[in-house]
Amino acid sequence: MAEKTLPENIAPGTICVHSGTFHDGVTGGVNSPIFTSSSYEYLDREDTCYPRYFNTPNQEVVVAKLSNLEHAEAGVLFSSGMAAISTTILSFAGRGDHVVLLDELYGGTHAFVTDCFDRLGIGYTFVKTSVDAVARAITAETRVIVIESPTNPLMNIIDIEAVAGLGIAHGIVTVMDNTFATPINQKPLALGIDVVVHSGTKYLGGHSDLCCGVALGSREHTQTILAMARHLGGSLNGITCYLLERSLKTLALRVERHCLNARRIGAELAAHDAVRRVYYPGLPGCSGYETALKQMKGFGGMLSFELANGGVGPDAFLKRLRLVRPAVSLGGVESLICAPAHTSHAKLSATERHRLGITDGLLRLSVGIEEVDDILADLDQALSTL
Repeated sequence: MAEKTLPENIAPGTICVHSGTFHDGVTGGVNSPIFTSSSYEYLDREDTCYPRYFNTPNQEVVVAKLSNLEHAEAGVLFSSGMAAISTTILSFAGRGDHVVLLDELYGGTHAFVTDCFDRLGIGYTFVKTSVDAVARAITAETRVIVIESPTNPLMNIIDIEAVAGLGIAHGIVTVMDNTFATPINQKPLALGIDVVVHSGTKYLGGHSDLCCGVALGSREHTQTILAMARHLGGSLNGITCYLLERSLKTLALRVERHCLNARRIGAELAAHDAVRRVYYPGLPGCSGYETALKQMKGFGGMLSFELANGGVGPDAFLKRLRLVRPAVSLGGVESLICAPAHTSHAKLSATERHRLGITDGLLRLSVGIEEVDDILADLDQALSTL
């Protein structure tokens, strides 16, 4: 049985709980059942159901929930964030085309471009996080613009609506990675972006136990992505879809706590003698604060900072932490910390990292939903021993 019609203009937190649910008329269960089949009957059916076709019931209920959260017409659910972003870009750019991308994209996206585009005959230009820089890089062959905001890992902000305007004016597809902000804090499609992408491994899954991704947009754009996705095959199984749907029900609650904790921690770190600089768009005076106020409901749970003592390696500080875990990835209920130069951006050359401002001592903190005083106490005890 398909999703029941919900009232109009319900809040995101209500969408998280109710939207997309597959209502089983046989049992009356309140949760979507898990469909484990990889084979489905095809006679007397308009569309053959198959996991690699991205149209199983569990895939569709997650897409319905995320589409409602992002104000999208449709979407495609993937087995990872990288599957989502790579498939999306390749859906709109091919041999002889050109792509404009922000310098400060996720390191995996940056590596995908530099490792693969030359072989595929796709031209590309990386630019600073500025609307003017994006505009200057556009050529007659540009087919796609790719941005993030906040950026990873320096939390810079770009005017989303202005970039979307460039895409509209030049007939270019605009793609935005909205992983850090989540649809709770920011809705790029409503600001004019064509396709929004998430690494669902992070906040959408939210418990550091899933790997998934999604691309959302108009029905026309998602059909183009779907055609490429069926060739590349990065689909998600029913059990993981079920776990993702379950996690999404608490997304609004989790993100609210992430934001509250991060803003408090960012302010405390900015005032700490052992910290040289904090990067967080929710702090007045930080780069992009005014733009973030305009386009974000909340400022997210991610921040970065640099230690004041440049002679102390980050590992010495990380090893003193007792509660905050030095680990890769982000967006889980637990607080995680890493040095991007050695994790998310390790595939970039030292020269590239230096140009971007990603120093060896930069630390990226994914603030969890623990009691904020406990997180602060752990950070303080580690900082005080440096």
